[in-house]
Amino acid sequence: MGLLMALFNYVTTNYVHFYYGGSLIVTVIGCIALFNSKSDSSVKLTWMVFFSVLPIIGIFLYFYTRLEFGHRFERRRLVEISKKSKNQIQTDPVIFEEMKTLNDSKDLQGLHHFVNKIETFPIYKNSQVTYYPLGEDKFADLLIELKKAEKFIFMEYFIVGKGHMWGSVLEILIEKAKAGVEVRFMYDGFCEFSLLPRSYSKELEKCGIQCKVFSPIQPFVSTVYNFRDHRKICVIDGHTAFTGGVNLADEYINEIERFGHWKDTAVKIKGKAAESFTLMFLKMWAIDSKDLDFEPWLSIAAQAPEGPVEEEGYVMPYADSPLDDERVGEMVYFDLLNKAQEYVYIMSPYLILDGEMETALTFAAKRGVDVKIILPHIPDKKYAFALAKSHYKTLIQAGVEIYEYTPGFVHAKVFVVDGYKATVGTINLDYRSFYHHFECGVYLEGVQEIKKMEADFLGTMALSQRITLEDVRKEKKFTKIVGWTMKIFAPLM
Repeated sequence: MGLLMALFNYVTTNYVHFYYGGSLIVTVIGCIALFNSKSDSSVKLTWMVFFSVLPIIGIFLYFYTRLEFGHRFERRRLVEISKKSKNQIQTDPVIFEEMKTLNDSKDLQGLHHFVNKIETFPIYKNSQVTYYPLGEDKFADLLIELKKAEKFIFMEYFIVGKGHMWGSVLEILIEKAKAGVEVRFMYDGFCEFSLLPRSYSKELEKCGIQCKVFSPIQPFVSTVYNFRDHRKICVIDGHTAFTGGVNLADEYINEIERFGHWKDTAVKIKGKAAESFTLMFLKMWAIDSKDLDFEPWLSIAAQAPEGPVEEEGYVMPYADSPLDDERVGEMVYFDLLNKAQEYVYIMSPYLILDGEMETALTFAAKRGVDVKIILPHIPDKKYAFALAKSHYKTLIQAGVEIYEYTPGFVHAKVFVVDGYKATVGTINLDYRSFYHHFECGVYLEGVQEIKKMEADFLGTMALSQRITLEDVRKEKKFTKIVGWTMKIFAPLM
């Protein structure tokens, strides 16, 4: 130890100018690379803070994340899978021709053009949509639909926790697997931290359920851990699909209480539109598999009953990947905000905004759109709540109305626009959903169930407290300091 201290003292005394000179050169190179990257301005500012405070370490970390150690294989694999599946499902040409004659569908045509430059996400008609204003509503119907399965069940969830909800689902899955139904189940590897044993996938396989753990935790440092599978998907026989905010754990159905009453939402899609979720699941399942033959499963979906023939409106399921450098989830939200004419109603558990999203929200309000956001009053993460509050003043001053759901925690991810457009899915208003997670959602236009979504929002708002500028001024100083401080690091959280 004495020799090491002596060596350090010698280097810092005699070669300090080399250290500072080298730091300056490295910092300049890092800044040039940073400012020429595609990152959002908020992300660039965060990295600049790191460069300033810890020039060598900060720049090392920046280039380490940019070099993508740990998920280069995933990126290459997803590109290969996307090319293979590009034309396996498509928008019906009849729907395209019909939309060309309708002025109201111009916005949807543009959004469809954008998302299909990235992946294949068709527009569908005559698909039945059911909206669930609570997790327990979705859970009850999920059990009914699972029992009807005859050919396959595909499930992909971010969180799985042992208890009544998962136990009830698992019982049906085991029963169906024994009856010859192909059951595949995938969950995110972060569940292994506290919710499930590391051997749990093997336990499910013993029950006849094919199981995969997405990005399991391994004892080495890798940027791959920043990219989680946050999706919630269940597909049954290719004709019925569920998505939304509801995971497979008891707090999501208020079987247990963690943060007061848990307010969540989900949707069920019956009909041809469910094939999009079939393909979404198969593509994620194939990341670590050589099997790219999706046709047998899509053929099953094609043969499935399509639901009500005269169902109104359009349905477009979509997904988002952190590995394609396209923020599909955020862009769908931008599209809804920028084209809203009367109102935008939003429910989200988090409000950790980049500069672009904050501008979109404030601009919509300033041009006369009634923008209302419902957030939790009882948070699941106090630092995230403090971060959300750091945006309150700017938004409220611009005319955005912010409400906190006083009975508990809001986990819903819902946009309702002008009574005609909506989206429900897994995408939060935060950096993790926009930049770091695999996500999914359903874009709806002209669908009758949007009226139910609007009524649910207004009913939830009636149970919520409106936040005023006076409330912001009275906020605890400690909370404000935490929010301001965490805002610096928000893009990397």
